[in-house]
Amino acid sequence: MSHLPTLITDLALILVSAGIITLLFKWLKQPLVLGYIVAGLLAGPYVQVFPTVGDIENINIWAEIGVVFLLFALGLEFSFKKLVNVGATAFITATTEVITMLIIGYLVGHMMGWSTMNSIFLGGMLSMSSTTIIIKAFDDLGLRSQRFTGIVFGTLVVEDLVAILMMVLLSTMAVSQQFAGEELIMSVLKVIFFLVLWFLIGIFIIPLILKKVKRLMNDETLLIIALGLCLGMVVLATETGFSAALGAFIMGSILAETVEAEHIEHIIKPVKDLFGAIFFVSVGMLVNPAILVEYAWPVAIITLVTIIGKAFFSTFGVLLSGQTLKTSIKSGFSLAQIGEFAFIIASLGVSLKVLDDFVYPIIVAVSVITTFTTPYFIRLANPFADWLYKVLPDRTCNFLDRYSSGAKTINHESDWKRLLKSFLGRVSIYSVLLTAIFLLSTHAIHPFIIEQFPDTPVLDNLITTFVTVLLMIPFLIALISNKNNSPELFLSLWNDNKYNRGRLVALVLCRVFLATFFVSLVLIRYFHIQYGIVIIIALAILALIALFRRDLNQYTKLEKRFMINLNQREEAARRRNPLRSSFHRDLSDKDIHLSAITVSPNSSYAGLPLSELAFRKRYGVSVVEIIRGDHRINIPHGAERIYPQDRVVVVGTDEQIQLFSTDMERIQAENHEDMTTEEVSLQSFTVDDHFAFRGQTFAESNVGNRYNCLIVGIERDDNSIMNPAKDTVFKDGDLVWVVGEKENIKKMISGS
Repeated sequence: MSHLPTLITDLALILVSAGIITLLFKWLKQPLVLGYIVAGLLAGPYVQVFPTVGDIENINIWAEIGVVFLLFALGLEFSFKKLVNVGATAFITATTEVITMLIIGYLVGHMMGWSTMNSIFLGGMLSMSSTTIIIKAFDDLGLRSQRFTGIVFGTLVVEDLVAILMMVLLSTMAVSQQFAGEELIMSVLKVIFFLVLWFLIGIFIIPLILKKVKRLMNDETLLIIALGLCLGMVVLATETGFSAALGAFIMGSILAETVEAEHIEHIIKPVKDLFGAIFFVSVGMLVNPAILVEYAWPVAIITLVTIIGKAFFSTFGVLLSGQTLKTSIKSGFSLAQIGEFAFIIASLGVSLKVLDDFVYPIIVAVSVITTFTTPYFIRLANPFADWLYKVLPDRTCNFLDRYSSGAKTINHESDWKRLLKSFLGRVSIYSVLLTAIFLLSTHAIHPFIIEQFPDTPVLDNLITTFVTVLLMIPFLIALISNKNNSPELFLSLWNDNKYNRGRLVALVLCRVFLATFFVSLVLIRYFHIQYGIVIIIALAILALIALFRRDLNQYTKLEKRFMINLNQREEAARRRNPLRSSFHRDLSDKDIHLSAITVSPNSSYAGLPLSELAFRKRYGVSVVEIIRGDHRINIPHGAERIYPQDRVVVVGTDEQIQLFSTDMERIQAENHEDMTTEEVSLQSFTVDDHFAFRGQTFAESNVGNRYNCLIVGIERDDNSIMNPAKDTVFKDGDLVWVVGEKENIKKMISGS
């Protein structure tokens, strides 16, 4: 008998148990993520009633892959542009939540008698919400398209970045037993540097590659390429000291800016669902009922603190950023849990031997409990917000409404503010790219040249310096030239007031100083000469670059290509759907948005005019567009009908669109139940004495209408009659080919 690997047996157990439990939860109309956790509990090592997993380590590896693909899928949906759109809200919310939960977690641990280090780590674990849990809950509840989810995802991205810095800080504190500000600052700069660098290089290269090989790609090759890029960035992120999850998210964000984003998102969904299910099952396996009993009070206290504290302070953070009370509550209630980063921080503490053994299972238990409560809290947000509006004084409600409206008012920025934003943004990007070239020079170019020309240090340094400066030239030109640094604003401020000129000259000198610094850095690295001489040489090099910038100016082409790649998805969407793009630009801050719903072939709405359907009266939504194949009907009239496979674009609030979508699905399901599930098939039979219609013509027998069948051919005396006429007679020995349902064909042959 052949030996079956334990991994296959364990996967069979996990997927079968997960399938059964999730079917039960689907029938009970409960979130599937809870079903996965229950399945993990039953298949785990602590519950011996059912067969248990043999090798948990292998399953944990698959679970880590699940986290990677979940974050990759999130990146595909939530690009950096979306993060910029909700940037202020996300930053304020994440900052408020992280700081308050750090303090509260530390105080709770201290009050329970835990050590200082245990309490600090507890605060760190409680400050991080679970990206994977929230993604799955939104999917299960059908909320992914609602506006508040963008705020939640933006907050989670900021939290993920903060978590990386926190892990560095906690590691340093655990080793040195003191706060290390220098290491934290370096970690922040390192994160910013690599994020910007990866994004810039990725946006410049990957869309070009996908465009070149597009004609060679099908679903299979695109899937392999996408997963390869994802895992490649995971390896790169891990090698540079970041988490695998962050690497996957960054690659998803890069691919989100390409025209293939929706296609990639569609084809990786089955992969994401499979590994995501294994991840949540593995979380359930970590639950030890005995630990829950032994540490029941700490688990209960920390769970209550987590749910109430995170819900309240997250809501407060969103409200503080200028969102409405309802949006704030929905966002805050969605963040009321801890998840994968809590496990990672706990594992870090255990590995550094500063965290007691009992803390990890307590955190796992709290995570599982809050995972269970998350879907219910998300559902509770709407009714709680409605109740709160009723009990709050009118004065308070009016103040909150005015505050959110005032925060969303479009304020025209001054020219100085716009110029400074442009200056800081461009200088930051140029600095990252020039730093990357310098690091490439020291770690790759110089060692390579030394291998090619050994024992000639002066020549090696000369060649390396020449190559490095040559690579830097496009970005040095962009840095020192006014042409690439908002020239219209610069001239406007220069001519507006003579007192502006001193400050404008100072900005120019700052750019020249920065360019001089990078050239000097290269010279000092490879030629150990005095700083004064270095600066003179650097300025001379910059003067030559400025003198010949028309011949050397390649940066404009690079920047143009980058912007084309960055905006190609939006441009494609704008060409396909100008109405939707302009709508989002104008009303992105309002509590209304667009949603497209496909009309099912079974829908009772199909074929009816909009005036008769009265969607606005029934649901409060308005039909603003009908997409029919490649044709679009913008602002359709009441006489316009909708047909199967039409995509109906409606505008409304989250609640209105949710009601409309739910009713559409219910109507489609009801109609689907009335349809037959029997397939048609091609059958043949021979006409003999038992055939009731022998000797009759097709028209006389009326078998087509009577049995809902179609006679497609007859074989008679070595002749084939295709599509026989109505006056064709059924004769003895004829081989008749007929299409229809099997039961109907049997009835026709027997004449019943």
